[in-house]
Amino acid sequence: MGRPFDGPEGTCVEVRSRAGDAYAVEVRGHQLHVDQPMVEGGSDTAPTPVELFVGALAASVALHAGRFLARQGIAEDAMVVRASFRLSEEPPVRVEAVWVRVVVPRELPPGRLVGLREALERCPVTNTVRGAVRVDLEIDDYPSLAPG
Repeated sequence: MGRPFDGPEGTCVEVRSRAGDAYAVEVRGHQLHVDQPMVEGGSDTAPTPVELFVGALAASVALHAGRFLARQGIAEDAMVVRASFRLSEEPPVRVEAVWVRVVVPRELPPGRLVGLREALERCPVTNTVRGAVRVDLEIDDYPSLAPG
């Protein structure tokens, strides 16, 4: 398998500095921003990368829940997904726990909750977080510092 930056194996995400702790994240022509709160030295112009990470998880859950509701003939706009998280207190710093709550419209019959749960179990972001994902950190032009 080739390196992901060498071919069409996946979407490439590029991140470039905007100013200080603020960065622009570019994906398929779309742009998102991240920053740090002022108390941590940032300008607080955007969510932190960790908040964006948890937001991506919640958004993926919402997408799958919304598609399920649409198949049931129920408007997705009545649904809300809320997520909160806790960072580890011990090194290495990481997201230690995430709580995701799907608030479904009252029109969803209780008998359809099992189907909704099954739809949520197919969420690729949730499944990635639950399982081990390989992350290779590489410094360009310094092969001696590459993992392995």
